[in-house]
Parts: sequence; structure tokens; C-alpha cells
Amino acid sequence: MDFERVLEMRLILYGTDFCQLCDEALALIEGTLAEAAYELEVVDISSSDELMAQYAYSIPVLRRMDNEQRELSWPFSASQIREFVGQ
Repeated sequence: MDFERVLEMRLILYGTDFCQLCDEALALIEGTLAEAAYELEVVDISSSDELMAQYAYSIPVLRRMDNEQRELSWPFSASQIREFVGQ
């Protein structure tokens, strides 16, 4: 994996409080990228009607905040996370 690109990458994990899948996704992301430098923001979609409308039935969702702004929807694996941030 190209950790220099990850260093420059900002990620957002969309979810809600008390979401077990969101907790699992966060742990998987943190474990997978433990040796990389990246910025991860966890966003609770229940604080926004717009985010609720967009993500209510698909959380957790990991989003890249670079030029591509691609998203990775649950379920995802460690290898999918590495591929997602390494591209």
C-alpha cells in the first residue's frame, strides 16, 4: 500500500450512535490502517436530515474526501479497505 497517499487522505465514516455494525467497521478501519497516517472523521448521520435521507439504509459507509470522493459501503473487509485507500 502507498502509505504516503494515505497520509494525505481524509476519510469519513458515516454511521450512528449505538450501531454495532458501525462500531465493527470503525475497529476494522483502525486495525487495518494502524500503521498508516490518515485522518478519520466519524459522522453521526442522525444529526442531519440530508445525511439520514442519503445513508439511513446503508451505514456504515466509508468515504474518501479527495478528488474522487468515492464510498465503500458495508460489509467491507480489511483487504477492501486497503484497496480503497491505496488507489
